[in-house]
Amino acid sequence: MIEDDLRAAFARHEPLTPPTGPVRAAIARLVAVRRRRRRRLGAGGAALALLALLGVGIPQFTPDRVAGDATLLVEPGRRAPAGALNVLLLGVDSRGDEMPPLADSVLLVHIPADRSRPYLVSLSRDLEVAIPGYGRDKLNAAAAYGARADGGLDLARGYELIRRTVTDLTGVRVDAGAVITFPVLRQLTDLLSGVEVCLPQRVRSSHTDRVFPAGCQRLDGRASLDLLRQRRDLPDGGVDRDRNAQRFAAGLIRRAGEQGVLHDPVRFSRILAELDPELTVATTGGSVLDLVQVVPELASVEPVGLSLPAVVSRTGDRWVLRPDPAAAPAFLAALREDRLAQWAGQHPERVTRLH
Repeated sequence: MIEDDLRAAFARHEPLTPPTGPVRAAIARLVAVRRRRRRRLGAGGAALALLALLGVGIPQFTPDRVAGDATLLVEPGRRAPAGALNVLLLGVDSRGDEMPPLADSVLLVHIPADRSRPYLVSLSRDLEVAIPGYGRDKLNAAAAYGARADGGLDLARGYELIRRTVTDLTGVRVDAGAVITFPVLRQLTDLLSGVEVCLPQRVRSSHTDRVFPAGCQRLDGRASLDLLRQRRDLPDGGVDRDRNAQRFAAGLIRRAGEQGVLHDPVRFSRILAELDPELTVATTGGSVLDLVQVVPELASVEPVGLSLPAVVSRTGDRWVLRPDPAAAPAFLAALREDRLAQWAGQHPERVTRLH
């Protein structure tokens, strides 16, 4: 009886039900728009990460204004940005959705105004610095403080706090930047069919027991991440890990050049289409076209590896790194005044051997 009453009620109200066709069509259009937007954001983020890693800079860049069409990458009449450029790259190892991120690698890519070659400036994650609003702590803690400032986890806010910290520390303007997770780096390495890394000494992985011999070797994505995580058994610990990150970046640049990625917009776009969109980009304007225009201006894409001079110091019950009072001021002045080539020539012992 109850079942018959329900059927009768549904029959009486059925004429009032709107047709499903238009509703389904509207939902389909909304889904398509969101998918296109996600692809656009992913391509824009991947573009900045790839080109920044390849040693080129951009004044400002907004990912949601980037189209994936390769023809747009060679738009005629666009001017490349002038002056020295600085791109801040943060390498973040995954710690799970509930844990705040720590920046395992902090790399400032400096492009001089004369476009001679890129400079990869490592800032140690263990460097004790003044973090705006949080007092003094290690540099990598700024990412965690910023990411969880308003509850939850936001890599963009973590990047922003590190950017402010690095700007205060170095005195240089950061023009653009990206947070690059290890999964993205692994995928990019494999898309380039591996990267050659040249090590001055043998490295044994404390995670997998894999041995990386001294000398040059081609590494796939998995092996590259294994190497980039190593610091515990290295003579200079985290400092040696930073140097290996520079060596990996240099190998990535060379590999991209060998495969024509630097000057081939079609090949470049294919890589963008395949890269994982798990990437956070932090800029405020401009276009990826500005970034691409810098590439032909570089006299050489072979980078120079440098590190902010630092000394070990004790703070309470822990050891930290602090800027070397004897060497850091001159280095930072050279960075601010776009004289890193001169400084490197005067201090060859502080230049990282990349090849």
